[in-house]
Amino acid sequence: MSSEFVIALAERGVYTLLIVTGPILLLALVVGLIVSIFQATTQIQEQTLAFIPKIIAVFLGIVFFGPWMLVQVVDFTANIFNSLHQVIS
Repeated sequence: MSSEFVIALAERGVYTLLIVTGPILLLALVVGLIVSIFQATTQIQEQTLAFIPKIIAVFLGIVFFGPWMLVQVVDFTANIFNSLHQVIS
C-alpha cells in the first residue's frame, strides 16, 4: 500500500463526507439564520426557540436527502471493497 493510495483514499473519504453532510448542514444554517433574523426583529430572546425549527428542518432534510446520502455512502464503501486487493498487496 503506497502513500499515494492512502492519501487518495483519505481525500475520497473527506469528499464523500462533505458531499453527504453538506445539504443537511446548509439547511440547518439557513433555518438558523431565518430564526435569528426573526428573533432580532421581534426582540424575542428565547434560546430554545432556535432548536425546534432546526430539528424539524434537519429531520425533513434527512427524510428528503436520506436515500441520496445512503447511495453516496454505499458507493464509497463499495469502492473501498473493490480496491481491497491494493491494500493487501
